[in-house]
Amino acid sequence: MILNLGLFLAGLVLAWLTLRDVFDTVVVPGGSRASLQVTRRIGRVLLTGYKFIRRKQGISSTFAPLVLVSSFVIWMSFLALAFGLMGYAARSHFSPPIQSLGDAVYEAGSALLTVGLSPHYPRGGGRWIILAGGFCGLAVMTMAVTYLLEVQSSITRRDIGIIKLNTSAGDPPSALTLLERFAAIHNEQALAADLDEGRNWCATVRQSHSSHPSLIYFRSTSTGAGWPAALGAVLDLALIAEHLIDDERLYGPAVLLREEGARMAKELALMIRLTPKDHHTDEAELEQLANRLATSGYRLRPNPNFLAIAKQRSEHMSCVDAIAEHLGRPTAILIRQG
Repeated sequence: MILNLGLFLAGLVLAWLTLRDVFDTVVVPGGSRASLQVTRRIGRVLLTGYKFIRRKQGISSTFAPLVLVSSFVIWMSFLALAFGLMGYAARSHFSPPIQSLGDAVYEAGSALLTVGLSPHYPRGGGRWIILAGGFCGLAVMTMAVTYLLEVQSSITRRDIGIIKLNTSAGDPPSALTLLERFAAIHNEQALAADLDEGRNWCATVRQSHSSHPSLIYFRSTSTGAGWPAALGAVLDLALIAEHLIDDERLYGPAVLLREEGARMAKELALMIRLTPKDHHTDEAELEQLANRLATSGYRLRPNPNFLAIAKQRSEHMSCVDAIAEHLGRPTAILIRQG
């Protein structure tokens, strides 16, 4: 009697911990705060392996999907074991009685997957265990499908912005390349709208990736250098429009974009526990950038403070570089030579 009660309580606790971990990871924004933290633990293990095997290529595009699929497989396995323990504790409530823990796990797994393949017919308390197992399995599978659709939607919104940026800014993207391209096709009037669009992109990505940190590791093959480089180029564009280009229509949108982008970089770096990297922006490089802008036809602000610009850029690029290195991807470049 005591053994059966212990098995039932152990199964109940394991089921509770597993369901809470699923709920915190999939539903609650910000990642799992439960004790199991299955997704985070799998991610750490796989990340170490990927970085060791594919050090030069960076993290594979299969990494994040593998983490998610593995998480759901482990959650379902834990639930099968949990309800198996409860079923074995109530083995006399099945006809014929369950003979082993393995049979009980099979019985629970059959209920979780809603296939109903079992030679044991539940009676009394066994009915409620099987019913609860089937409900939990259906709930987890429903959340899995919903979560995967949400992931795909968030990645699509992020990647559309990156692809549009790379078309004008190159790959890896450079804000200077984008500005020179706009000047060459007489599209300077679109800069204010692009600054607003960049701010919306930063806010959208920050919200989705902060709510579900696994999105940080999703990489699409069509986006080239990836989202850290895009973020760095957007921040460079904001700094240039704020401090160098003499156009008051750009100043307000540039300041708002810089603040939103810098907040995104810091928040996501903190989310995956990264320490900002030391980054030094050379004043001579900024002077060269200003000369190329003037050559392209932009009117520049008189006597720009290149030291202050370099300091500000080094601050936000420290987080961007840390994320890019962590993901094994290139960062943004200030000036594309040649």
